[in-house]
Amino acid sequence: MKSQELRALQAPLKSTYTDDPEAALVTLSATGRLSDGITCKVDTGKALVEAGLHPATGGDGMAACSGDMLLEALAACAGVTMNAVATALDIELTEGTVTAEGDLDFRGTLGVSKEAPVGFQAIRLHFTLTTDADEEQLATLLKLTERYCVVYQTIRQGPPVELSYDVA
Repeated sequence: MKSQELRALQAPLKSTYTDDPEAALVTLSATGRLSDGITCKVDTGKALVEAGLHPATGGDGMAACSGDMLLEALAACAGVTMNAVATALDIELTEGTVTAEGDLDFRGTLGVSKEAPVGFQAIRLHFTLTTDADEEQLATLLKLTERYCVVYQTIRQGPPVELSYDVA
């Protein structure tokens, strides 16, 4: 896709959202169903993914790990965002990979140590690009990818999260 094609595709959306800010507010959702063993089946809209315990917490490695899925969502969002930004800026990316890594101390999630945090202690996002872009263009590309990547910004900002339940 070329820059002008992307702009043409997004122009009516931007116009609508400028004229009617409420139209830009969309609620995304995901649903999982608790299933056999210690797993949860999540419908991604494209496939059913069975998530389970990571081997470091007693899982057998056959089910997807939700921590891995979080990093996969970050890599996917950052990759799509970078492609969109590169397209908008007419920066040709011949090839590229994005890697998301996160450090966990499983003593926290297993309740072995109250001092060990539950959750990622650090996350690293790295791009390897094949491009003729210069350093200034690459700096802009990275800055705008960071700015517009929904998953990256969500992790960085830590929005409020509510838990609730119903009994059927």
